[in-house]
Amino acid sequence: MLEGSILQQLEIAHRHSKRPIRFGVYYKNTLVALCHALEDHILNDVTSPLVITAFERGKWYLQEAERYADIAKKSRQIAIMAAPDTGWAEHSTSQLPNVNLVALDPADPVAQEWHLIILSPKYTAMVICQELSAADYGSSGLPGSDLERKFYGLWTFEPELVKETATLAIAHIQRYNPELAAKLTAEQQAIQPSLATPEELSAVVSRVVDYLQTEQVNISVPTTIRHQALDNNLVSNEIQAFLRMAQIIDAADITNPMAAAEVVALAETMGQLLDLPAWQIKRLRLAGLLHRIEPLQRVESVLTSGITTSYQEDAPSCPLTCPLVPGVQVLRTMPRLRAAAQIITHQSEWWDGTGEPAGLAGDEIPLESRILALIVEFQWRVHQKQSSQLSREEIINQALEECRQQSRRFDPKLIDTLTLLVMGLQQGLELPIITPKVSAGMWLLDSRLESETKSSVEINQNSRIQ
Repeated sequence: MLEGSILQQLEIAHRHSKRPIRFGVYYKNTLVALCHALEDHILNDVTSPLVITAFERGKWYLQEAERYADIAKKSRQIAIMAAPDTGWAEHSTSQLPNVNLVALDPADPVAQEWHLIILSPKYTAMVICQELSAADYGSSGLPGSDLERKFYGLWTFEPELVKETATLAIAHIQRYNPELAAKLTAEQQAIQPSLATPEELSAVVSRVVDYLQTEQVNISVPTTIRHQALDNNLVSNEIQAFLRMAQIIDAADITNPMAAAEVVALAETMGQLLDLPAWQIKRLRLAGLLHRIEPLQRVESVLTSGITTSYQEDAPSCPLTCPLVPGVQVLRTMPRLRAAAQIITHQSEWWDGTGEPAGLAGDEIPLESRILALIVEFQWRVHQKQSSQLSREEIINQALEECRQQSRRFDPKLIDTLTLLVMGLQQGLELPIITPKVSAGMWLLDSRLESETKSSVEINQNSRIQ
């Protein structure tokens, strides 16, 4: 990382924290899609967010200046940092009263960064990165295509992280324009953003996935290998969008904030007890991480149109009359996520056939759906009892017994397996609760659809880039 850059300051601040920042590598076309999606969300926002951006050069701002004129109409203040180019200050957008230019010294490390920081009362979002150096590209050398330029950083919806980065950016602006920094600080303090509502977050995620999928269609590079690298980067970020949403939904549920991580740990252990193959455990893990994305049902997206036939063809256990569960429609638009979508869809089926959405019974219900349904119920019941005066052993025994009493709902063979799992917990079995590395989502995909090779978005945290 560049010495003194905002990205480096952020990394240092979190280096020894309980939640160190996970960075990834992004191709330029991925970042363009992400930024345009988030910028377009501003155009549909009625809360007048504060927007802080950084361009590598003023010329890149000039290419987006007309777009930023529209964004300015919807924003309370916009601060644009860049090493200046001829004409950037004279552009009509730069003359708007709520658009503020910060002419960075070309030697300033922030002049080599690409930022988009959005603070709204309803939601927060951020893209922050810097381009890899010639040394970082290694033996492959600098890319021949602009689309293949790579950047190191992250994007997120997490309010605290976005607010912290905005504070760092404003402190940097202070060096150039103290008056503007004071104005931006006042705006930041007036906004007080919180965790996005499920509806607002769903709208942002849906738009991000729309843009990433559109960019997949638009990729045009000379070789198949290079095309695949760009495509993988886009796909990984589509998965990241869903994972980030799932994490925030978990965090917003103050009564059960670790639900997804605990469900994954329990489901994986049950899969191992059942001796499931690695590919099946992998997609069970992904479904567990995403099983709470139901709020997407309130979002209408171009992605959800025309997908019924393709999904039904890929899900033979679901009859042609099986209604779509709106909460996972967007997942089905990604072929690599349809297996997870099917698992989540059918977790509400009942063993006796009286459940939803398709009234499947017994072994007609996908095995992973049966596992997920039981584990979600067990985890919830354990968590609900943790505030009681019961011992740990009493809590898990009661939760197991309450699940066992629902014989119409759950597979009796899986109840037996859960009993074995509970016995292990009582004897000291510790389940590792691991927060997934969201910046490298490709590893979660069904191995029958994706190779086991690490995605190009993954990066060794000990590499020289840091």
